[in-house]
Amino acid sequence: MTTSPFTPAPPALYTFKLLRAASFKLDGGSMFGLIPRVVWSKTVPTDDKGRITVQHNCLLLDRVTPSSETPEISPRRVLIEVGSGDKLDPKMQEVFALERAPGTTRPRTIIDALAEVGATPESIDAVVVSHLHFDHAGALTRLPRSGERPTWAAPPNSDGGGGSSQAGGCCVTFPNASIHVQAREWHDAIANRSVMTKTYFPDHLHPIADRLKLVDSPRPFPFGFTPNRDDLPSTPIELRETELWPGGGLSVFLVPGHTWGQQAIKFTEPGPDLGGKGRTIVFTPDVMPTVNHSGAAYSLSYDVEPYTSMVTRRWFLAEAARSDWVLCLDHEPGHPLVRVKDNGNGWFTLVHEPE
Repeated sequence: MTTSPFTPAPPALYTFKLLRAASFKLDGGSMFGLIPRVVWSKTVPTDDKGRITVQHNCLLLDRVTPSSETPEISPRRVLIEVGSGDKLDPKMQEVFALERAPGTTRPRTIIDALAEVGATPESIDAVVVSHLHFDHAGALTRLPRSGERPTWAAPPNSDGGGGSSQAGGCCVTFPNASIHVQAREWHDAIANRSVMTKTYFPDHLHPIADRLKLVDSPRPFPFGFTPNRDDLPSTPIELRETELWPGGGLSVFLVPGHTWGQQAIKFTEPGPDLGGKGRTIVFTPDVMPTVNHSGAAYSLSYDVEPYTSMVTRRWFLAEAARSDWVLCLDHEPGHPLVRVKDNGNGWFTLVHEPE
């Protein structure tokens, strides 16, 4: 008797929609670190307070329905990044010039962006965040609606974080979703290991602890090893990726420097007419937040290790060029989708990619 060899199910493919959760502003000098203002200000305008405009870019993924022979083992609807949300107090909202929802005085949030494409927070099966700073993960929780009881409240006499939720508590934004983040990032967030004193807030961390799915992806370089500026990881990217659920379709890998546990998120689109494989999309976090941060030394003052960010940016861009990834930049206020091309002079050029 002969048996047929086992054929694994093909990886899930995802269509995506770009969501603009809200524009906001950050200090220009902090966003460009040691790069002199006279250099970066030629292409990046500032307001009268020296702030540059950035964006909360998020992606809504919908899995392509598998055939009747393929088991449904991956989430149908995935959200990548969630933005700041609505919990910052009025003073901090002004500091960051958070965009308002049309016709209101409240901040625009990912909930507004989802509604614009006909989606609800309840429809999200999984949320993947690159790291847990408030401008990437703050909207994992939200302020209670009128008449709604909070699901979490800060302990008495404690700093609840977030601001406006300290007195009244908050609610989980995505009640049916698992939350996927690197284990190192979670532990650093809970311990508040950051160069900023207020970026990991208890009110967007503790309420989601029971739905966490922690990931422990391999490091680009061995622990304790200090790479030279131009060193590339010896381990192929394929061996440093972590699939978030059986059947593939979506993976993450470490891009350290901004935080030690920062991750990029990778998935594949279907091809034309939803057949075969299409583009490989990589959601790119603060290793390169905008198109104006592609230079070798363009690390943020917010980075825990600017040198590591520089090394990471080199190998990340080299891999993006080699593998023909389409990058989605997390804070780009203009067109955030780009391909990376080797410029022949030892560095790289970004080319706009249609949605």
